[in-house]
Amino acid sequence: MDLLEIKTDWEKRGFTCDVWVDPPGQVWQDFVHGTDELVMLIEGEIELSFQGKTLRPSIAEEIVIPAGARHTVINIGKTTNRWYYGNKKPR
Repeated sequence: MDLLEIKTDWEKRGFTCDVWVDPPGQVWQDFVHGTDELVMLIEGEIELSFQGKTLRPSIAEEIVIPAGARHTVINIGKTTNRWYYGNKKPR
């Protein structure tokens, strides 16, 4: 999963793209964004909770978190994780 390739694809779809790195046990709780957020796990294990759902995406699986959805992301693995994330760009 090449960052440039993913970034190019996401840009065509109207999203930014960057890499996030978290240590084991990191919790990002109750975040809300004004735009849709796109997340793709590239290494490790994460758990995403939003809108009454809890997801454990596999490597390369894309998850869209809708604008305004309160969400939590947890590194549930024993190793550092990395994931691509991006927000929908305003038109």
